[in-house]
Amino acid sequence: MQDFEKLGIFYLGREYNLTTKQGKDNLVLYDSRHMVTHAVCVGMTGSGKTGLCLALLEEAAMDNIPALIIDPKGDLGNLLLTFPDLKPEDFRPWINEDDARRKGLSADDFASQQAELWSNGLGQWGQDGKRIAALREKCELAIYTPGSDAGIPISVLRSCDAPPQEVIEDRELFRDRIGATATALLGLIGVDADPIQSREHILLSNLFDAAWRQGQSLDLPALIHQIQTPPMTKIGVLDVDGFFPAKERFVLAMQINNLLASPGFEVWLSGEPLDVQSLLFNAQGKPKLSVLSIAHLNDSERMFFVSLLLNQTLSWMRQQSGTTSLRAILYMDEIFGYFPPIGEPPAKRPLLTLLKQARAYGIGIMLATQNPVDLDYKGLSNTGTWFIGRLQTDRDKMRVLDGLEGAVATAGGASFDRQEMDRILSGLGNRIFLMNDVHAGQPVVFESRWAMSYLRGPLTRSQIKTLMADHKASQPIPAGGKSKAAAITGNRAAARPVLPPDIPQHFIPARATDGAGITYKAVLYGAAQVKFLDPKKGVDLAKTISIIAPITTDATPVSWEDAEETETTADELEGAPVEGAGFAELPPAAAKAKSYAAWSKDFSNWIFANQKLDLFVSPSTGEMSRQEESERDFRARLQLVAREHRDSDLEAIRARYATKVASLEEKIRRAEQAMEKQQQESSSAKLETAVSIGAGILGAIFGSKRGGTSAVLGKVAGAAKGVQRARRQSQDVDFASENLGTLMQMKADMEAEIKEQTDAVTNSVDASKEQLQTVSIRPKKVNVSVRLCSLAWMPVEGAPSN
Repeated sequence: MQDFEKLGIFYLGREYNLTTKQGKDNLVLYDSRHMVTHAVCVGMTGSGKTGLCLALLEEAAMDNIPALIIDPKGDLGNLLLTFPDLKPEDFRPWINEDDARRKGLSADDFASQQAELWSNGLGQWGQDGKRIAALREKCELAIYTPGSDAGIPISVLRSCDAPPQEVIEDRELFRDRIGATATALLGLIGVDADPIQSREHILLSNLFDAAWRQGQSLDLPALIHQIQTPPMTKIGVLDVDGFFPAKERFVLAMQINNLLASPGFEVWLSGEPLDVQSLLFNAQGKPKLSVLSIAHLNDSERMFFVSLLLNQTLSWMRQQSGTTSLRAILYMDEIFGYFPPIGEPPAKRPLLTLLKQARAYGIGIMLATQNPVDLDYKGLSNTGTWFIGRLQTDRDKMRVLDGLEGAVATAGGASFDRQEMDRILSGLGNRIFLMNDVHAGQPVVFESRWAMSYLRGPLTRSQIKTLMADHKASQPIPAGGKSKAAAITGNRAAARPVLPPDIPQHFIPARATDGAGITYKAVLYGAAQVKFLDPKKGVDLAKTISIIAPITTDATPVSWEDAEETETTADELEGAPVEGAGFAELPPAAAKAKSYAAWSKDFSNWIFANQKLDLFVSPSTGEMSRQEESERDFRARLQLVAREHRDSDLEAIRARYATKVASLEEKIRRAEQAMEKQQQESSSAKLETAVSIGAGILGAIFGSKRGGTSAVLGKVAGAAKGVQRARRQSQDVDFASENLGTLMQMKADMEAEIKEQTDAVTNSVDASKEQLQTVSIRPKKVNVSVRLCSLAWMPVEGAPSN
């Protein structure tokens, strides 16, 4: 079988002859760089679409390409069902027992049958358990379940975070981000909002716009507060209350508050943050295939989450460097309802933007559907690769042909033969696909390879929980304000203490808007700016540090060693408490203004002694991590750089040897023709000589009617010359054969030389496993500047203890 373990190549299957209904020997090896122009996969239920798409994702993992995988149907978690040993007991927990009963088999027998089926199927396609083990080694796989704790839950507390400055400065992208966020949030509470007519949509858009332009994030509690008390006085030319009266704004605030307070929504607020980089790479920089399962959500919740994810992906994308190599894949299994030809659901605009812009950043978008009619094919016209499987109706086929014709026209490729395409699509069967790749010339019909993952169908909640149990057990519970507040015990609630005017007071924002269950506890809040300078390493970083330290009644009221960093910045501190909240007793030292000057000095000394900037260095490349770049992000960047170098080196090898290979093959072709010609001439000469000799001998024996003895002697002499000519022709054949052998050896030597060079590229250092070095940079005392050291009141939820 042809070698398919090649760098930057996805092994998808082998070519297929529709006439004979037989597979060909040629493998379908898809260049990963073609994925940056995106792909569409269309096929009815049972066409093998899911198997093909999972095979492509497996190949991406084999090439260290991470992927975000949106799973509306719940069956893409099958990517985690990979069993290198291919034993029946590995398959047993995951079989569909209904299938076993329908076949009249026990569960154990059915598991054995499935194990044998998968082992044989893989073997027919040149795969085995070793390749499955390599797949599991090369990537981390995880199932995320927003709105559920079956898999890894995802917190949407940061869903309204301010986007990066690059997004804010792009007016169109910033407007789309605001509109999609407002529409998705309103859809979650059942408000079908028109961006032009809806007061709710316009109000939320203005709140997001005002906060994000100032670099301020809005979580849901903060949004509720701003709906009730907007930070602006006018919307358009109307006063806020004239445009949207306070009583009616309160109704909107209550709707969002009810959503936030509902028991089922609590899981949306816990779990890992919706961070694209963390979904693509683990903490060690290892690529991930992250399955985002949303099958358990209702339609509005699905749209809410998908639009948030796509917007977060856009923001992440804008922070990446440009590249022509494939950096990551975003795959969505069923886009029906998210990308309609008419209307604009919240997910459509960011998806369109990704299709237009993601290729410049090396991000490939792959969309799949079994409902090809209700799609915006105009929006898909820039898609470079189409995988088309068996379709259910003629109407489906006509819509796909329209879309494919538009894609071919946009690419400026060869003329589109609609009749021939119609004939091909009509002949497709199970696991037989048409691939139209604008980069590869003519369309190819192929049979998809056997998936390494066990395709058992949609996973149940309990199965997802089982698959993710080890992952969740090994991950620490994300720190949050609620858990930190629960660890702080307050004294009995009292009125707000009266303090001298020279003691400034600040209030850490509370999540709840009802102060009845909140008690404020006094803490010391410190904010300092630290500058790290090292001209030799090119480091010039100003970092702001925010610290909360407890104030006690001990002889040393404040110990900075007990302090904790906080995400609340000085600009986010509020000037007033939540109405109705109580206050714990104030330690005596906190009521003295001179205490804060001493604490500020201690704070500065503590910062100087404890703060440092750690940077990572790659010994193999000499690359150094950027400022504030985590190990995970640094390794991810090293992998991309290595992949770019790899692609460049391979292209250089191809370019360097292309002319030599072509010239040598031409010489071989000519040598083969010359040897064939010499062989023919030699055979002819031998035949003529034999005839001449025979004629001479016969003439000598039986006599000749003409010429007598002299004629016979002439024939014998001619025959002798023929023998000499035949001998020379034989020598020419030997020479031609020797020349061809020499050329074939030269070709073998060149192939070995090319293999040696490509192997050298393959065996380069794996950035995800390389032992990184660490260098530390400490600040000078003059570069530590305390911005604030002040009394702050921290809200503690729940009744205070006596």
